[in-house]
Amino acid sequence: MELRALLLLLLCFPGFEAQVPNTEETRSEGSSLYFQCPYRAGTTQQQQKAWCRLRGGRWEPLLETKGSHTNWAAKGRIALKDDPTERTVSVTMTELQAEDSGTYCCAYSSYGYHPLRTVSLFVFKELRKWELDSVSVQCPPSTLSYSVGTKVWCRRDETECSIVARTDYPATQLNSKALADRTLIQDDTQKRTVTVTMQKLQAEDSGMYWCALYRRSYLTWLMEVRLSVSKRTKQYTAKESGDVSVQCPYSAPGYRAVSKAWCKEGARKSCSVLVTTNSLEYQRTSQQGRVRIQDDTERGIVTVTMERLQAQDAGVYWCALYEHANLFRMLEVTLNVSEVLAGTTLSGAVGTSQATPPANSPAPSSNGNTFILLSGVLSILFLLALISLLIPKGTEKKRTPMRNQGSQHSLTAMKDWKVLGTTAKT
Repeated sequence: MELRALLLLLLCFPGFEAQVPNTEETRSEGSSLYFQCPYRAGTTQQQQKAWCRLRGGRWEPLLETKGSHTNWAAKGRIALKDDPTERTVSVTMTELQAEDSGTYCCAYSSYGYHPLRTVSLFVFKELRKWELDSVSVQCPPSTLSYSVGTKVWCRRDETECSIVARTDYPATQLNSKALADRTLIQDDTQKRTVTVTMQKLQAEDSGMYWCALYRRSYLTWLMEVRLSVSKRTKQYTAKESGDVSVQCPYSAPGYRAVSKAWCKEGARKSCSVLVTTNSLEYQRTSQQGRVRIQDDTERGIVTVTMERLQAQDAGVYWCALYEHANLFRMLEVTLNVSEVLAGTTLSGAVGTSQATPPANSPAPSSNGNTFILLSGVLSILFLLALISLLIPKGTEKKRTPMRNQGSQHSLTAMKDWKVLGTTAKT
């Protein structure tokens, strides 16, 4: 990074020692930095201690102790303390801002300032936005010569920073969804400020960005922005043959004249347009005649209605701005369609209708139940008649054997009893 390499080339005024920073610290805006600088025994309390920042190739004192009078000092958001017992200088910077990014050092004074320890501080902005929002960032002025080099806005990844916009190329509107065509960079040379604006943000715009100087094919970091763009999402559950109505609000007045679309997400996050507010050309789909879209520009609400839902209608949909054949998501909708059993009534939070059984399925009949009951009664009467015919013929023949058999069993039982009784007496 050029900022670090620059420190090797510093020519400091008398008393300063140019050093490569021996540590790096990264903080978010609003956080604090606590930094300690040990020193040797020969560096006494009587020597003033200072907290300095590197500006234009020179160390600029920001805060100093008073030597033998006091060993601490405070000014604004910076506090400095010298502990002679521990031989350590401690520095605290609070409520950090992106403009605080730079190179600092602890130093002691002895016929000039001598750095004890240096640090490169990187303070990044953390921005959170919703889809379709805009974001505007003002880059801090460079500590180098302002007029030297092109100012750029680039997107950082693991290996490089890809330029999105630059001040030496005029902004053009190419009616594209590309990030470069939605980003504007303005350089106010009088106020020495660079302003970057990103429009119609989408979730895929999330990432790390740099304000930087571009000179001799090298980038000099000025400020880092970490952008997080969130999707607005809703979930709906409906029954087959039912209806669902979705409302998609939008707030920017500039979007009122823009066409809106309803599309279904497919492979690779592509979205197939089903219907738009200004054309019926997309009604040639499997959902033809079942999808309606209406844009209330006064209230800023797009309403989409899907009727007679089918199982294949389940999926992820977008309410989107539809501009120059590009889709900019307003709302992501997940639709679940559940099956309904025949003979049940559809009910739910979204879409209700009456389910009817298939035409080929016969309805239950009361005649069938009557036939089964009558058959049972006739079978019982037939069995009773058959039994009444058989009983008179066999009754007389069976009576005598049954009686004799009963007598024999009685005699046998008596004999056994006698034998048992005799044995008992014996």
